[in-house]
Amino acid sequence: MTETKQRMPAAERRELVLEAAVAEFAAHGLAGTSTEDVARRAGISQPYLFRLFPTKKALFLALVERGFQRVRDTFTSAAADLTGDEALTAMGDAYERLLDDRTLLLLQMQAYAACDDPEVRAATRAGFKQLWELAERMTGLPFQRVVEFFAMGMLMNVAAAMDLPAVDERWTSWCPK
Repeated sequence: MTETKQRMPAAERRELVLEAAVAEFAAHGLAGTSTEDVARRAGISQPYLFRLFPTKKALFLALVERGFQRVRDTFTSAAADLTGDEALTAMGDAYERLLDDRTLLLLQMQAYAACDDPEVRAATRAGFKQLWELAERMTGLPFQRVVEFFAMGMLMNVAAAMDLPAVDERWTSWCPK
């Protein structure tokens, strides 16, 4: 009797590639990531990788969108049926927990760093705009309050990237621990 090897559907393989690629792009960025390393990590050939994603940039852009979607889903779930400052606080608390995923955080930082590329800049702007509009819509708060929320979020990104919560000094006392 011969065993039949069942092939993985392309959509499933695509997911596997995205999971493998996120660590590579988070650590090395768009320019520094090798598609050969991504393919090896995903357990596929480089030519097959390019059948799933026509370019390295297309793969990176898919990850950028996925990262923004994860934050949108987190905000939506956290705010649920809350409004105003209660919704914003819930979103901020949920985002703080999301920052524990260092890979997601570094990928987000790599997206901002790669904004010299017009396509990356457009995708990153679009993702950020969607987050902004979601926060405005879900909270109903004034524009300036939403500005403060996102300003603190970006400060939290930088603090988390530098692991400032581990630094026990006065100047880091504002960091969520």
